[in-house]
Parts: sequence; C-alpha cells; structure tokens
Amino acid sequence: MPTRAHVLRRAAALVACALTVVSTTAGCSLLPGGGDDGATDIERNTLRIGVMPVVDVAPLRIAINEKLFDKAGLQVQLVPQTSEDEGIKQLDTTLDITWASHVTLFRKVAEGTQLQLQGEAYQAGANSMALVTTDPAYDGPAKIAKPRIAVVNDDDIGALTTRAVLDTAGVEKQGIAFREFPFDQMVTAMQSKTVDAAWMTEPFITKAQRDIGARVVTDTAIGPTKDFPMSGYASSKKFADGNPKTLALFRSVLRDAQQAASNNKLTVQDVLSSYVDVDQQTAALVSVGTFPLSLNPIRLQRVADMMDTEDVLPGRLDVQQLLPPGTTS
Repeated sequence: MPTRAHVLRRAAALVACALTVVSTTAGCSLLPGGGDDGATDIERNTLRIGVMPVVDVAPLRIAINEKLFDKAGLQVQLVPQTSEDEGIKQLDTTLDITWASHVTLFRKVAEGTQLQLQGEAYQAGANSMALVTTDPAYDGPAKIAKPRIAVVNDDDIGALTTRAVLDTAGVEKQGIAFREFPFDQMVTAMQSKTVDAAWMTEPFITKAQRDIGARVVTDTAIGPTKDFPMSGYASSKKFADGNPKTLALFRSVLRDAQQAASNNKLTVQDVLSSYVDVDQQTAALVSVGTFPLSLNPIRLQRVADMMDTEDVLPGRLDVQQLLPPGTTS
C-alpha cells in the first residue's frame, strides 16, 4: 500500500511534467523568431514561389539570404519562371504562390482564374519603369505620333502605363503600335529599328543605358501612373482556402523582408547581381521604387479601375474580393 508521502511525491512529479508540456507548447508561435518551432500550427511548412528576374522580388532573395523563412519554420523554394502567365498557370501543380504584375493578375481573374492576393511586391518610383530608345531623334514622348513600342505583352502593365503617359503627352492611344518581345530581346528590336522604343523596368533600363547607350524617352511612373502599384504575389483561391495559417505566416515574413529592403536600398542593389544578368557596377545604378509592407485595397483598386477605364477589363473588378479575409486599408 503506497504511503501518503509516496502519493504526494508522485502527484508533484505529474504536475511538473504537465507544466513542462504547457511551457513547451506556449513557446510555439506563428510569428518569425517565436519559439523553436514557429511552424507547429500551420498546415504545411514548404512553399514553392514563382519568380522572375526583376527588382520587384529582391526582398524574397534577401529573406532567403537572411534565413527569415527558415527562422519562421518555412522552407521556401524560389522557382524561376519564363513569363507571368506561365507562373499563374502552374499554381496548384508545381507552384503554391507566384509573382506577377497586378495587371496580369487582375486580367487572369477577369478571365475566370480564381486567385487570392498574398502580398504587394513593388510600387513604381522615378524611372523604375520607362520608355527607352536608341533613336536619337526620339527625344520626347510626343515626338512620334504613331510610335512602335516593345512590351512583354500588349495587355500588360507596360501597355497600360505607356498608353496613359503618352495620352497625357498628346499622343493618340489608337496610334500606338505595340510589339511583343521578352525584355532580353528588346535591345535587338530597337537596334534593328523594328520598334521605336521599348517599355522596360529595372534592371533592364540601366543595363540598356550602359550596354548600348540607350536613353529614356519618358518615365512611365509620372502623372496618372505616379507611384503606380506594379506587382504582387498570389496563390490560387483553392490553396488559400486550404492553407490560411501558412499564408498568414508567409505574409508576415514577406512584410519583414519588404521592410528590410525599404530600409536599405543598397541591399537591394547588391542582391540583384545574384539572380539577374547584371554586374555589380550596373546593379549599383539601378533605380529602386517602393516595397509596400501590406496589401492595400484602395491602392490596388487604382490599378483595376485604370484597367477598366482603358478597356483592359470587361467591367469593374472589386479588388477587395481578392484579398485574404480581414484585410482592410
């Protein structure tokens, strides 16, 4: 028969064990750096993210280098894509999240693709997107009445912002002829005089200036497109519905990465040469825009409304419906 002292000692041991379990569980967190296992409560701890060689995704590269995802309990793989459309097409097969311009994402939604936005990537700054030329006579946005402009896609952000800026300069939109080229073929298109100018983003603008002496005809982040929201990250609606905690953690780490990039633009320029075909000297000259810290429905609605006005969308798109539940301005 156990003695009273024996029973009390056993009870004390059980209480101590229970307290240890509670303490260990309390150490778990969904926030980066919280506890030894920040991913305990999320649906999955791996994410495959589609990216392209643009300045916009520099914060993700910084996050990988600084192990911000690892510290939060997420294993992230950045998967290079050949186009924005291809990245969206691969959602739920080989990708969980992909980067694309907001114009491309909203166009896909209008076509019937069910997406949920998971973060803003980039907002235009001075000369972060521009019309670039090798023609010395093309020295102003209104100089050519019917310009031939190279864009990646004739219904993407390049075409949208080019029309808006040239229209402000007095060029009739109907007179603009868009020609589709990948960024890495635009210089050849200009040199062969297939086009009069090319709509480019960084680092391709600076690279063209350094490599062939190209000039900026006009910044396309001015007037109606000043501080224009350029790009973001999205998952399928299906993936978002099944993995809300995982994606909330992704957005938390992305915010930290965007903040780090905003605090030190030199870090952004330094990391560029690790994933874009530019040397350190060129990277150091790249114009850098703004890295938003959160999804802002008012800011994003501006893009959708311009697309509606320019007949890129069949009707008005309510961006709020594409945001994670609870997202407010």
